[in-house]
Amino acid sequence: MSAHPLPARRWRPGFASWTTLIVGGLLLWSLWAIEASPERLARLPAQLAQVLGFFWPVDWQYGHTRVLPAIVESIQLAWIGTIIGAALSLPLAILGASTLFPWAAKVIKGISATIRAVPEILWALYLVPIVGLGPFAGALALGINSVGMLSKLGAEVVESADLAAMEAVEAAGGSRLAAIRLGLLPQVLPELMAHWLFRFELNLRASAVLGVVGAGGVGGLLLNTLRYRQFEMAAAVLVLTVLVVLAIDMVSGSVRRKLLRG
Repeated sequence: MSAHPLPARRWRPGFASWTTLIVGGLLLWSLWAIEASPERLARLPAQLAQVLGFFWPVDWQYGHTRVLPAIVESIQLAWIGTIIGAALSLPLAILGASTLFPWAAKVIKGISATIRAVPEILWALYLVPIVGLGPFAGALALGINSVGMLSKLGAEVVESADLAAMEAVEAAGGSRLAAIRLGLLPQVLPELMAHWLFRFELNLRASAVLGVVGAGGVGGLLLNTLRYRQFEMAAAVLVLTVLVVLAIDMVSGSVRRKLLRG
């Protein structure tokens, strides 16, 4: 009995092939739209080295006298904004959980999505004419934007929680509020606090640019030094800001890992 070769299969593009083609086409279209070219990319390293040369040597005296106090103000902005966001997002996260309050979840999630759609710097632009120039406007801008993110993440944490403890409290005659306080919060608070710390890291980065619109922080110093071409002073702002942000990220990341491990 002779063996017959199997007929060759015709290749048909599947979902992965079409997705690859679409992504590749979008990439080429985007490169064309931003006027990227091999010649410009080839010149980039030399141009970058030339620009970085303007920032050397770093004016450490300016960094000590002016930059460090502004960085401290940025940290204070980020911390106050995080506290505002955490305090307001906790009840919104509980109300936004579809497993607890399905009638309110869609409304809360719509509100948080609307808040997230507005960047921090735009909130600062809206608030500066209302409350005046200074760090207070920056803290409010960071706090409002934090509510949008933290309420969404918090609602997802609450939705994934085990409700057996809450049901046990209610079965014993406790109210819904007591069930949330005794059966739900002990479960979700460690993960919520980890999200709050992560948001503090994001707020610290965002606070560095709020000074551009007069909302406090180190961004105002950076804008002024670049405007007057004082590159050595601008280098002090950039270097010290990056070092402080990296240090806080390391500490915050360690605390978050401990919280999540319980």
